[in-house]
Amino acid sequence: MSVVRLESIGKSFMRRDGEQLEVLRNIDLEVPERSIVALVGASGCGKSTLLNIIAGLVQPDQGKVLLNDVPSRDFRDWRTMAYMFQEDRLFPWRTTAQNVGLGLEAFGVPRAERRERVRKVLELVGLEKFADAFPHELSGGMRSRAALGRSLVTAPAILLMDEPFSKLDPSIRSQMHDEVLRIAALKGMTVIFVTHDVEEAVVLADKIVVLHPRPGRVRETRTVALPYPRNPLSPEVAEDVRLLRLSL
Repeated sequence: MSVVRLESIGKSFMRRDGEQLEVLRNIDLEVPERSIVALVGASGCGKSTLLNIIAGLVQPDQGKVLLNDVPSRDFRDWRTMAYMFQEDRLFPWRTTAQNVGLGLEAFGVPRAERRERVRKVLELVGLEKFADAFPHELSGGMRSRAALGRSLVTAPAILLMDEPFSKLDPSIRSQMHDEVLRIAALKGMTVIFVTHDVEEAVVLADKIVVLHPRPGRVRETRTVALPYPRNPLSPEVAEDVRLLRLSL
């Protein structure tokens, strides 16, 4: 079953000089259930715009988005989808637990249930000892874990990520990759993420969609058949990274 299906998606934006800038053209994409799909391509190819269209934050000018075979305009339960942004966007005046529980507050989940779900998610991402810490008391990796926990607390079936680990150092980024893979397998989630890091795409994804810029369109869809976990230093991963760079 395809959890997300895009059909002939097109999008343009009006520039300040009054000219239309075509960002996406005729994008067709199928994302199977429980798969991990990476969107890669040069800057300006519309990766983030495409992710925002899937999330319902931006409306396409043409084409349609289907979520679980339901047109997105008719899709009611947006709690099945969560979005992890490039910035962690933690509120500095809220504790880790309060930041993680923000989505549950927005959906009106009762306080007792909210507290229990936050507790379980903090354990899941390894932050149970930092529930009462404020963002300035957390390391960069911990802040990313908190942002991931906030995305997971609503129990989404689909997790969208827009370069969420780009500002982390390599060792912490590798740890976050392991966490995403572990949690996605444990929860049976479908993951769609944007990245400029081709190694990250190969390490995480089972399908990589390469977008060609101006306007953005699908140049190639690559399947990564390597078993998990994938060591970035292994010859097999290095070869897939080399071939992916050649296609960009």
